Amino acid sequence: MIPTRYQNLEEARARFGDRVDRLAPFLLRGDPLADAVIEEMEGAPAGRGFSLLDKALRAPDARGLDLPPAMRAYLEWASYVPAWVDWDAVRRGGELLLRSGALGGAVLGTYSLVLGYASPGGNKPLVFSGQLVERAPRRLGETSRFVQATAQPGGLFRTGEGFAITLKVRLMHAKVRQMLSRSPKWDTATWGLPVNQHDMAGTSLLFSLVFLEGIRAFGLDIDRDESECFMHLWRYSGHLIGVDPELLPSSEFDAWNLAHLIRATEGRPDDDSRALTHALFESPLRQAKTSEERRLGALRRNVGMGFSRGLLGDELADELGIDRTPFVAAFHALRAVTRVAEQARKRSPAAHQKAIGSGARYWEMVVKEGLGGAPAHFTPPERLSRAA
Repeated sequence: MIPTRYQNLEEARARFGDRVDRLAPFLLRGDPLADAVIEEMEGAPAGRGFSLLDKALRAPDARGLDLPPAMRAYLEWASYVPAWVDWDAVRRGGELLLRSGALGGAVLGTYSLVLGYASPGGNKPLVFSGQLVERAPRRLGETSRFVQATAQPGGLFRTGEGFAITLKVRLMHAKVRQMLSRSPKWDTATWGLPVNQHDMAGTSLLFSLVFLEGIRAFGLDIDRDESECFMHLWRYSGHLIGVDPELLPSSEFDAWNLAHLIRATEGRPDDDSRALTHALFESPLRQAKTSEERRLGALRRNVGMGFSRGLLGDELADELGIDRTPFVAAFHALRAVTRVAEQARKRSPAAHQKAIGSGARYWEMVVKEGLGGAPAHFTPPERLSRAA
């Protein structure tokens, strides 16, 4: 059975051959290792399982802890570093994300997340998790924290914050998959398995390939070696978060092949796509409490929509209901300014290091602002608003 969200099959087969049919089964595949942990946690008192996991993640070696079997297997699997992982390449990939600074933040919020919302099948777990309006700012803050922690030096080491967050997010996915699979409102024949391997791979591309495409569009000069290090960083992150090895691109070339195949078989944005996008851009206005905050909120909304339209193109922006604002011109102007600044950076190693440092400070600031000073726990949800 191929879920009906998988579309344009004959046209796609003419272009991609049997790869279309080899990708289809991943719409019905989950993450057995993480799913087993969630099933195991069901038998424990509320919160105890996740508290034990948190303790184990902070320990350099969890062998001395009394862990239940599925959780121990999960941590032992994640603690094994595949032979293909190059830590120097991971570090350099993280430096690119950090030096992207505010431009990277703009790409994450106005391009990567929005493209994820545009998928009419992949966006359904987000919709069922509810609180489209209330959760939009928090979701952006948590996503920024995930990205920042992944890029930190040593972030994906066994005791790094990026490692811990990634394994927690993986269990969040498994919990949502469990709850939605049990819901009579979930339509497997249409959408496939909740948070399936196809969509997990697509999400990984949003943080790797799409992010890379976006910062290039803003004018950042990225050579081939730097881009491959960035892809390597997210290949390892994708491995840790449970993406099937068959769907983990080993290069930018592989990533583009997979991205083109996913786009060729994907339907157009639906009403849920537009609702998620609207909630994202309207959140600065909804959070405003004073007239000055409302003025700044309106400015942020219009700048965000302008940048998003510049990155997405008019056709997709129109389908998502993104307004036309004068800040599309600002997108093009900023790209020209960035290109000039990049020439100076490339001529000076000191300027390059300064860009990494200032970018790191930006990501710290945006995470703090996005989370309102509160920590991001990445705890699995207890309920879903639209599930019975």
